[in-house]
Amino acid sequence: MSARRIAVIAGDGIGPEVVPAAIGCLDAVAAAHGFSLDWTELPWGSAYYRAHGRMMPLDGLDTLAGHDAVFLGAVGDPGIPDVETLWGLLIPIRRRFDQYVNLRPVRRLPGVRSPLAGTEPIDLVIVRENTEGEYSEVGGRVYRGRPEELAVQEAVFTRHGVTRVAAYAAEVAAGRRGELTSATKSNGIVHTMPFWDEVVRDTVAGAGGVRLRSELIDALAASLVLHPERYDVIVASNLFGDILSDLAGAVTGSIGCAPSANLNPPGRHPSMFEPVHGSAPDIAGQGVANPIGQIWSGALMFDALGEPAAARHLVAAFEAALDGGVRTRDVGGTATTTEMADAVRAHIGALTPSYVPE
Repeated sequence: MSARRIAVIAGDGIGPEVVPAAIGCLDAVAAAHGFSLDWTELPWGSAYYRAHGRMMPLDGLDTLAGHDAVFLGAVGDPGIPDVETLWGLLIPIRRRFDQYVNLRPVRRLPGVRSPLAGTEPIDLVIVRENTEGEYSEVGGRVYRGRPEELAVQEAVFTRHGVTRVAAYAAEVAAGRRGELTSATKSNGIVHTMPFWDEVVRDTVAGAGGVRLRSELIDALAASLVLHPERYDVIVASNLFGDILSDLAGAVTGSIGCAPSANLNPPGRHPSMFEPVHGSAPDIAGQGVANPIGQIWSGALMFDALGEPAAARHLVAAFEAALDGGVRTRDVGGTATTTEMADAVRAHIGALTPSYVPE
């Protein structure tokens, strides 16, 4: 039985609750498909910051480099500025390992009620550029505390960066309905967004069978609420993709179910898998957090590790659990985190690997 080396950072807030719940489900699926997961737990995050003044050790990235993937719970603590928590852990991992695609599937799940009227299916994928764009480190502040204080933040778009994320999005679209929407704001952002439009258009032109349209981000955000069923794959810059994916997750019923993958598509470095919901400090420690986002992130990890059948098995199991009426309170149920994970494991056992559909 082959073993995959997985670094685990449960992190902050509800992370230490949903990560163990998900690990139990992932181990069960892996065993059913003839491989195992060798977990290395790393106690990094806000508690580590309070003890050491850093979110992870100085050699933390070197430690992660020796693993096949990183399984992350959550980052963020209301008592520590986000610039310390995110830029001390999450963003350095994305940048060091060139995880230039943030992949966020969005789907209405069985038994989960959308806040929108109607019953149209929602099934789309957001491909977010993950290492440059609006979240660059270029900029600064001067004259702090004075009336003339100035803050400058530069958005950095490179042809290399836009091309590769557009090519990845086109590949995803080609395997689905072939519809690719590019989020832009070229009517107001005069340099970077027209550049984004040009590079995306030129890149997708070489992807046979993929139909591209560009939509202004404000209109796209409104349309995602009014007509989410129209969308197949959306490619977006770092900031736009971040916002759209949370919006789309909420439209399906709860961001507690929403997964994400920070991918290094060539596989030269480990990729990282995390739920979209964040640390949710308001419910931390209550045992009511929804583990589906973490579990679904594990399914994305299986796909990246070359185990697509295991990924399908895991998704089928949590969909069956939800459809059977076991749901946490954020999606209209009463189940605890543990009860939800137990139900998923029960369906893992009930669904044989040969049953799981393509």
